[in-house]
Amino acid sequence: MPWKNVMGEVKNSIGIVEPKNYRFGENSGDSLRLDCGKDLWPVNIRYETYGKLNDSRSNAILIFHALSGDAHVAGRYSEKDKKVGWWDEMVGPGKAFDTDKYYVVCSNVLGGCSGSTGPRSLNPQTGKLYNMSFPVITIRDMVNAQHRLMKELKIEKWLSICGGSMGGMQALQWAVSYPEEEKSVIPIATTSRLSPQSIAFNWVGREAIMADQNWMGGEYSEKGPEKGLSIARMLGHITYLSDESMARKFGRNLQNLQDTLLISVIISKWKATYGIRDRVLLKGLMPTVIYIYRVRWTILTCRRNAEAILAPHLSRRNRIF
Repeated sequence: MPWKNVMGEVKNSIGIVEPKNYRFGENSGDSLRLDCGKDLWPVNIRYETYGKLNDSRSNAILIFHALSGDAHVAGRYSEKDKKVGWWDEMVGPGKAFDTDKYYVVCSNVLGGCSGSTGPRSLNPQTGKLYNMSFPVITIRDMVNAQHRLMKELKIEKWLSICGGSMGGMQALQWAVSYPEEEKSVIPIATTSRLSPQSIAFNWVGREAIMADQNWMGGEYSEKGPEKGLSIARMLGHITYLSDESMARKFGRNLQNLQDTLLISVIISKWKATYGIRDRVLLKGLMPTVIYIYRVRWTILTCRRNAEAILAPHLSRRNRIF
């Protein structure tokens, strides 16, 4: 079993990995048709693979990241890299997604800007960054781009597909769009559609970012609207937990002699760390975040089309969806 040492490092990691790129749509005839009716080209998909594809090409598993994630699921990019992939405890030799048995694939979503084409990519028609002119994208657009990658890898059917949060939404969309091309689906802490309240929270977060003087209509360069993003991040973290779970974790306990409530200190830490850690999200995905939750199916549809849905956890208590 994998374990962590006193420094928090995960043992039995997969080791050094290298990101890959799949580029298509070099001309309009090979473009990606989006739900909004526009054609996107060229398109780059950043992805990583772990393990070895067997001779029958039947051991492939596709993993999806959440809203602010990337394709770096496991391992390190170099020996000096202190940070492992975001799901290193789950993907690797002898782990839940055992790379001695399975060929694991993860790609950065379309619009994610962690290597895949998004608002911070160059628009070949103008020679400038897309920024706010980047087309509206949907979960189905992301899945269609991943399907192009699947064909490039010459995989006919996934053994399983798995993702949490927005990654779970992608998993469900795969079951609807391509029901014969995955053997099982593992949606984790997800939903089929965003609730009105969640849409409202997202809107307030967007307004906080756009009210920052450094927003500059989305045409900012190096110094982005970090203050607005910090406020949006604090709001987001509050919605990640139910009232009951916050009471259990923090209650009304005091943190110091100044009678500061523990929950206030925790929220301040969320604010302080977000501007650095999620700078890529700020520069890339936020201009389109209000759109990417559009989905056009129900849980019943997914259950009817997929062979199996393993261990689904469809969230009802928190408000991240």
